[in-house]
Amino acid sequence: MSRIGKLPIQIPDKVKVNVGMSDVVIEGPKGKLTVPYNKALMDVSERDGHIEVKRANDGIEARSLHGLTRTLLSNAIKGVTVGFEDVLEINGVGYRAELKGNVLTLNLGYSHPIDFSLPAGIQCEVDKQTRVVIRGIDKALVGQTAAKIRDFKKTEPYKGKGVKYAGEQPRRKVGKQGVA
Repeated sequence: MSRIGKLPIQIPDKVKVNVGMSDVVIEGPKGKLTVPYNKALMDVSERDGHIEVKRANDGIEARSLHGLTRTLLSNAIKGVTVGFEDVLEINGVGYRAELKGNVLTLNLGYSHPIDFSLPAGIQCEVDKQTRVVIRGIDKALVGQTAAKIRDFKKTEPYKGKGVKYAGEQPRRKVGKQGVA
């Protein structure tokens, strides 16, 4: 039995859950999310303010989807109540970010600025031109958006210039030493 999958998910007071034939619709104060699941392998039910996920059989595919389905539902409930956020930091001389409407403009040392259109459901905030905060209700979309922005210029190991997650400690290297 999956240790994660067998845990019931507590439904907060402000959240409405509707279990359908092949998906679960979760609606809360921050928005609405739909989580699909495999009806043939998973049995999702709502009872007494909890969501329970049980598997139909003990096949390898059902076992692998058990904990995943429960975690996706738990993340959706957290997303519509609290939300998710990722923070990126930009380091380097002349490196900066600017938000104009729904377009994030990044100057990362290239010959041209990079215009990144934010996907629907993502809010962005730029502090002091070097700190980008990405918020949303879908955990996967927030993480994917942060990863795409980071991929424009990953932190290089010698001077630490580039885009990194807040709290990330990039590996640093010592430069060439002169022969004495």
